[in-house]
Amino acid sequence: MSDCLFEEKYVKVKHFNICVKVFGEQKWKPTVVMDAGYGDYSKTWENIAPVIAEETGVILYDRAGLGNSEKSSTPRTSDNMVDELKEMLTEMNIHPPYLLVGHSFGGVNMRLFATKYPEKVSGLILVDSTPEDYREDFLPTMPAEFQKAYKDQFVYESNYKEFIESLKLVKKSRKQLNIPLAVIAAGKKAHYSASSQQLWNNMQKELLTISTNSRFILAENSAHYIQYDEPMVVVEAIKRLI
Repeated sequence: MSDCLFEEKYVKVKHFNICVKVFGEQKWKPTVVMDAGYGDYSKTWENIAPVIAEETGVILYDRAGLGNSEKSSTPRTSDNMVDELKEMLTEMNIHPPYLLVGHSFGGVNMRLFATKYPEKVSGLILVDSTPEDYREDFLPTMPAEFQKAYKDQFVYESNYKEFIESLKLVKKSRKQLNIPLAVIAAGKKAHYSASSQQLWNNMQKELLTISTNSRFILAENSAHYIQYDEPMVVVEAIKRLI
């Protein structure tokens, strides 16, 4: 990590404590708020957060039951996660606007946050985010063993039913935004055929319609974790919107 200011704290939200990592200082620029993928926590962003914090404040956090955060008794669906995130930012006195960054399932959460609270959001970056029609349009095209492994992974926070409920929720609430949007897609997905990769790219491009001001970025040499494989692609996209 670089020599930026760093602080870890616990914030009481509803009935549990969320572990939050604050990098840098909140300035006149938007604060960058980053959400990890399913079963992941703040550690997934720690290699790039200090770089972004050279320009503005960065907030990483562990969702309920992950990392160092306590568990929550509420269903692990995106609407509850978004409400918890909003309350956390309010409790911390982190003033909007926020530049939201979401990886994989975290992208679903950040999309919903931007839809519910557009006045608080300056921009949205989706890093290989889960498309809302993933179960219907993508998963059935993959081999049976891939489908089974995908469904079997849902044991860390939300179960598979709650995950699908989150996708339905973000689809139902979808409306066109007027904020800058960057969609970053992984161009070298593990275990994908050429046709599967092309379908994935097309579904990522469809996410561009979320906003009137959108940009597509293909990380050609990255698997799902673009922030590990090509971190500067993510960093540059964030700095562009800051």
